[in-house]
Amino acid sequence: MTDFSSVKGKVAIVTGAADGLGKAVAQCYAENGIKVVVSDINADKGKKTVEEIKAGAGEATFFQADVSKVEDVQGLINFAVETYGRLDGIVNNAGISAESRPTHEYSVQEFDKLTAIDLKGVFLGMKFGIEAILKSKAPGGFVINVASLAGIMGNSSMAIYTSSKHGVVGLTKSAALDYAPYNITVNAICPGTIRTSIWGDTPEEVVQQYAKLLSPNGRLGDPKDVAHLALFLASDMARYISGSAITVDAGSHAGKLTPTQWSHPEILE
Repeated sequence: MTDFSSVKGKVAIVTGAADGLGKAVAQCYAENGIKVVVSDINADKGKKTVEEIKAGAGEATFFQADVSKVEDVQGLINFAVETYGRLDGIVNNAGISAESRPTHEYSVQEFDKLTAIDLKGVFLGMKFGIEAILKSKAPGGFVINVASLAGIMGNSSMAIYTSSKHGVVGLTKSAALDYAPYNITVNAICPGTIRTSIWGDTPEEVVQQYAKLLSPNGRLGDPKDVAHLALFLASDMARYISGSAITVDAGSHAGKLTPTQWSHPEILE
């Protein structure tokens, strides 16, 4: 039986929720009765996400935060608790990417900037978020860290991004063991190639070429594909799932896709 009523009334923070995956998660949560604290460094877009949620009869508030800054994350957590009286979960989604290049050509500054947001930012969200969840005595507390397919696989020309996402998966697994006795689940979502605003004005034919190249089923993922998993992990149906790095990638992580000519293609007719 599929029943998401268990999430209704929970309070959750979603970072990086002004756009893309974070926005999709925030909207999905609100549609199912979760009170959402939308957070992003971009105040204009973040507030717009809140407006859209409220227009759909959901409940949400906005707090501007740079997840690489301790005082910002502390302020975010405090705001959530002061606004709603508790915290049940946090989705650490905020992150940035880096240009593709050989490992030795990355600058120290690039490494520091990316890891400050993609890895340290997740750690800060976990540290202060879990403290608040424990103090709230949440019966179904949850932490969801948005990693990447790069968190479980190596990628050429993506060393610092890949290493940070591997770090996120490591944080997830260790924290899952730390807080299992307190009924807090900690999981990572590892999306493959998703159709978000990062594609910008890329011509549709180019997008489709990449889809066929990067995805076994020939299409890019939709942000809702990730949001639906995040909703499940926040629900009581997922209380026995923790320490997992769950891929949303149409099977890309499974191995190399080798085109094969079928002996009996007529089965598809």
